[in-house]
Amino acid sequence: MSRYLNPAKIGLLALIELYTNKTVPTSSIVDVLSFITSHLIDTDNPTSCSSAEGRWKRAESTVGLVISIADFERVLAPHTAASGIPGRNLWYAFLDRLWKIDSLDALHEFFENSSGLLAKTKDELHQLRRDGIPSPAPDAILLSRNSPFGAFVRRSQLEFTRLRFHDAFELWKDFIKYRQTTAAYYRKKTPNFQRLSFDNVLLVGENDWGSGVEMIASIAYGDMLRDDPNSTLPVSTDDIEKLLEFQIEQMQKYGIRIPLEIQHQFHDLLNDSFMIPSLSHYLSYLDAWKAGDYSTSFDYLHRYFDYTMQNKDKSFYQYALMNLAVLQADFGCYKEAIAAMLETVSTARENRDMTCLNFALNWLFHFGRAHPEVTKELESNSMLGTGNESLAFLRSRAKETGMWTLWSSALMSEAKMRLSSGESVATAIEHIVRSSQILVERNMKNMIGSQLSINIALWDRLGVAYLSATTCEVFIRCHARHSIFDDELKVISRQASMLTLKGKYDEALGLLEGMDTNALRAWKPSQYWHKFRGIIKLRRDLHRNNLDGAELLLSQLLQSKNEDLEPDLAFVVDSLHIECLIRRGNLEQAFVKVEKMISELRDESKDIALRVRLLLIKADLLDKCGRPQKGFTIAVRAANVAWRARLIPYLWPAIGAIANILTSLGEFEPAIQLLNAVLPRSLECENSTMTAKLYSHLGDANMGMAGKMAPKSNKRREFMTKALEAIEKAFNHYSSVEDISRQCEMMAKKATIMKVSGDNVLANDYAAAYLAIRRDAEGTTV
Repeated sequence: MSRYLNPAKIGLLALIELYTNKTVPTSSIVDVLSFITSHLIDTDNPTSCSSAEGRWKRAESTVGLVISIADFERVLAPHTAASGIPGRNLWYAFLDRLWKIDSLDALHEFFENSSGLLAKTKDELHQLRRDGIPSPAPDAILLSRNSPFGAFVRRSQLEFTRLRFHDAFELWKDFIKYRQTTAAYYRKKTPNFQRLSFDNVLLVGENDWGSGVEMIASIAYGDMLRDDPNSTLPVSTDDIEKLLEFQIEQMQKYGIRIPLEIQHQFHDLLNDSFMIPSLSHYLSYLDAWKAGDYSTSFDYLHRYFDYTMQNKDKSFYQYALMNLAVLQADFGCYKEAIAAMLETVSTARENRDMTCLNFALNWLFHFGRAHPEVTKELESNSMLGTGNESLAFLRSRAKETGMWTLWSSALMSEAKMRLSSGESVATAIEHIVRSSQILVERNMKNMIGSQLSINIALWDRLGVAYLSATTCEVFIRCHARHSIFDDELKVISRQASMLTLKGKYDEALGLLEGMDTNALRAWKPSQYWHKFRGIIKLRRDLHRNNLDGAELLLSQLLQSKNEDLEPDLAFVVDSLHIECLIRRGNLEQAFVKVEKMISELRDESKDIALRVRLLLIKADLLDKCGRPQKGFTIAVRAANVAWRARLIPYLWPAIGAIANILTSLGEFEPAIQLLNAVLPRSLECENSTMTAKLYSHLGDANMGMAGKMAPKSNKRREFMTKALEAIEKAFNHYSSVEDISRQCEMMAKKATIMKVSGDNVLANDYAAAYLAIRRDAEGTTV
């Protein structure tokens, strides 16, 4: 195996020669040059990233060109040749050039003559004039020596002159085998083509040697003429290294695994390679890491850096530690990860590697935000300082050194901190806008996903669900192809969550099912994807009153909650567990769990929205127990915090809880005023359960007001009509999310209202509808 040359590169050289000889017609120049350029220059084509499959097109084309000559046929066959025999296409002209290289001597001449494709230097032109040789014609196509084509021709010629005779002969044999598949086609088009035309020496010597030519061919070419099954693929070290770098770049850029087909093809090439680059161990480490194989990834990581440090001393030691820390954190070894990353910081400081140092500090900050219980002692005992100090340091250092990615990331992290701690929304928006400005100015497309994720969260917290959904759609349509897969997964999960709140469970599951299957082969995204699907199904089972199925899903989700569940999903699972306990009537256990979660959040500086949510659950539990007044302080505190932090989706339920308490105290008119004020805004949140609950409270308050009016008075009838309308709207919203228990509750309230108003016929109809809903629910559960 040569270091650079292989039969495919000989084919590219022949194609460049056809172009300079004006064999390629004008109409075909763009296609031919694009094909050559795609295999010579590493470019990120925007159109190639438009789909998950397109990302790997370059690797597929490289492997395909090395393995078979068919890629040349696919490009050249549709085009006619501009010169030569009329009616012949470019594919024939290309093959004719390849088959004229009919001996090892002809191969040497081919590379020697390739210098004629290059533009002459001044000295060479002067020498031609002195020798009386005419200069090239003005209209001749010559390649600039520093152009991509010229550099490729010069390097190919240089690499061929460096080859030993044995290696040159091996290249010749590989070229014969690579070209041989076209023999049948070329024989039809060329009458004088013979059995031994692949080697002119054998063809000419057949008359002298007679039958002995077979023995000579067998000695020279061995089993190659008989399709040896043990033969290797004609791959060069340069091809292997380019494929390795490309695959590693794709895995690190998008966070996905290599497709199985490309992986198998690459392993075939690697097995046929004479020398295995050390970078292949790093690729194996990345693949094992993404597959969730801790022991294998750990082994390959050590193997790669063992090979690397033999040649580069300890200049890469901090990167080995950094990779080790990230690996251990991903597999739950948090203390070991912290120790390794702290050592990374120390080593990077010693080696004055600011890039590695800033990345390590940034990682420590984000790790501390995600796992405060692990880094609790770190901030007080280490020289790194608190999270705020680390963030301020990172932001200033990134600005000074021009590390735009880190600067933008620090601004986004600060915006997240402002939102999660309930500080000024305006300040958070300022940081988001500054981060967005950096991303746009520096064209950092791969970070748009993180930035838009914060925008989605911001609109959610402000209660404008439409803008949140629109931002999700903008990301999926315009930016998902440039972003890491984790960002795409989180945004699509957010879309599915919005659909779930509207009761569109099948559509939400369909969104998740439509994701790229290859990207979901990675361990972490696959775990997140499966658990999010489980949460959607759990919510659906709870609403459909299928408590047995819900408890089965809950048991599976709770088992892995502390191990590999994301913090945001862990809270959702806990809140659904509480809802399941409430629906089972186990209020005491639900209350104990809520108190435990509140104490945990008090100890850890988690998102303030989680605390408000728990306060609302606690107030709702007290209402279920028949003691709503005891939750008055809790509801007021939740409303106060939600208002100060602008947590609009939690402000309206808090106001609804206060109105419900006022109703229980007989203060019906203030309750109606509060509910009428918040209901229009609550519709903007597009949360059917929340809106239904508010309408239910409004129906109760109106019914209370009707009770204060004189019997059979117009006022009494008016309030009872308003109560019925509110209960009807609540029933419709509960129906949209398929909440059977609440539908039955609303239907029972409607029957009661009709009975109080004296309409026994409608009361009986509503009672029958109640029984029908209950019966249908039981049938669905079975």
